[in-house]
Amino acid sequence: MIVMKRRLRKRTGVRTTGLGLLLISIVSGFSAAESQTASGRLTPDMRMSAVRLQNRLDRIAAEHAAGAKHPLRTATFTESELNAWIAALIEAGGEDALRELVLKLFAENRVEGKARIDLSRASLPLGFKPRMTLFFAARVIVRDGAARVEFEKLFLEGQVIPITVLDVMIAVASGLGNRDAASIKDWVALPDGIKDLRSRPGMVDIIY
Repeated sequence: MIVMKRRLRKRTGVRTTGLGLLLISIVSGFSAAESQTASGRLTPDMRMSAVRLQNRLDRIAAEHAAGAKHPLRTATFTESELNAWIAALIEAGGEDALRELVLKLFAENRVEGKARIDLSRASLPLGFKPRMTLFFAARVIVRDGAARVEFEKLFLEGQVIPITVLDVMIAVASGLGNRDAASIKDWVALPDGIKDLRSRPGMVDIIY
């Protein structure tokens, strides 16, 4: 656990979460300094996958900081590796309201996912439950070193809900960390050195 906390550190420039690979706009809104996520969810193989992905991001960032010049290259990771990395970040203390995020990757930067949200520590608007499970379909748009998520469908406990509800949840979660509220319409900077993201079924290509 100590190793994971050290290696899976937060990054500046990606709205405090470091989840800049996919759906960065979702998780950026729910990040906070404190986490109450239960440990023990990750298997040893998942931890190894998470560290492997983080190490590659560290190398890309280090090359970028050193001003290294090279033709565009691609690092490819599987859906399971990406999900292990996200789970490790959540467990390491990078998220508060976001307790779980699991993604399914498709072609053309389309993604489906499940997110478990815990807002039990917040003052909620009327009609909001403190603990919710969201399912969504979205497309990640990458442009000029930044990413934004265009949501196509959003489900809460099996019922279709307006996409704008996410902004309300993000605003509530931001209050837990005493931060300015983000929006699902925000463009968010990719991690240092990363130029583009391209998904295909079960895989994500990082262009750097």
